Amino acid sequence: MAATASDSQASSHSYRKVAIAACFGTFLEWYDFLTFATLAVVFAPLFFPSSDPSTALLASLATFGVGMVVRPIGAAIFGSIGDRIGRRPVFMITITLMGIATVCVGFLPTYAQAGIWAPIMLVALRLLQGLSAGGEIGGSAVYLTEHAGDSNRGFKTSFLQLMGPLGILVSTLQIALLQSYLTPEEFLSWGWRVPFWISLILLLIAFKARMALEETPIYLKLSQTETHSKSPLRDNFKDPETRKRMFLLFFCISAGGAVLFFCVQVYTSIFLKTSVKLAPQLVDQLSVYATIALLPLTIFAGWLSDKVGRKPVVVTGLALGATLILPAFHFLQSDSNSTALIAIVLIGLSGILALVVGPQTALLAELFPAKTRNSAATLPHNLAAGWIGGLLPLIVTWLNQHWASNVAGLWYPTIFLASGAVVAIIYLPETKKINLNI
Repeated sequence: MAATASDSQASSHSYRKVAIAACFGTFLEWYDFLTFATLAVVFAPLFFPSSDPSTALLASLATFGVGMVVRPIGAAIFGSIGDRIGRRPVFMITITLMGIATVCVGFLPTYAQAGIWAPIMLVALRLLQGLSAGGEIGGSAVYLTEHAGDSNRGFKTSFLQLMGPLGILVSTLQIALLQSYLTPEEFLSWGWRVPFWISLILLLIAFKARMALEETPIYLKLSQTETHSKSPLRDNFKDPETRKRMFLLFFCISAGGAVLFFCVQVYTSIFLKTSVKLAPQLVDQLSVYATIALLPLTIFAGWLSDKVGRKPVVVTGLALGATLILPAFHFLQSDSNSTALIAIVLIGLSGILALVVGPQTALLAELFPAKTRNSAATLPHNLAAGWIGGLLPLIVTWLNQHWASNVAGLWYPTIFLASGAVVAIIYLPETKKINLNI
């Protein structure tokens, strides 16, 4: 009995070590990737000067979207590598690419200094960020879940989903702090660069932590028996069941989570600053409250999925999102004088987001067989996050401008979430008890 307890403690300690290193690296990926979104309004006049502020904002959002569009390419490349040579080497490559690209953004000249080359270089670095994120986000979910064991996978892996909100939180707090200490002129001159410079320090910490990571036991077993796939992407698309599950992951879980994430964590900030015309400092403060609330809600949703199943938790989140997104933004627009009520609405939206993303890490791995799991999970996940979620702020903003309305574009995420809920109810399997070794 004592030996069993000792083994259990060692296993728990080992998992915590893996989880901390994996999560910190993913936090850095999100911090780097989403700092750009947080500064989209600032980048508009610096890199895309225009007599029409709306046109400049669209150009800035489009550049953010470019990084999301290429994420599936990164997922296809690095996902296949992860199935062929291991999960761990991919981690080292992706974290290095993201860190270098982000630090370079902090040293870019503006349009006033370099002319057209400034936005060209910004887009190039954004593309590099997107390729890196495609390999990291999704692959990290597989890595952590394969280390998590068979019990309480939803709870233990839900912590990875906190890294996106934490990336936004740290980025937002930094920018708010800089704006409070610097004059507007100083912030536009050099203050906006500081978050990108800080990522160099974070990169060094993350790289050292990941050097100590071990390969997942499931992949080691595949290597020993030589059952891992030599052409994982081709094998995925040849198998009808895997194709079906890749579509379900794309359309229901990953796209649903991405739509809610960018509605709740990204677009609300843009909406409150540009459409509702709230002070940027107040918007940042409200975003911090909503993000802090999201953290325990996500862990609760992961725990709940271990008790009642992944499917009912995810379907509930999709259905609530489809029902309440439009009314929530109408309320934010009509009751902009009540800060407390706005905070309540944002926290409520965070709760809906948590229901979809809390079980998501475990689901990404549980849906697919071990030998092609990394590529099968990362490609549809990043396709959904990149093409559906990443372009959502741009599409919603364009639709609003086309229909001369501040909320008309929100019919797009509403219809998408409703469709995802219906498909999930009919076709999504329950996976909480699945054996990950198969």
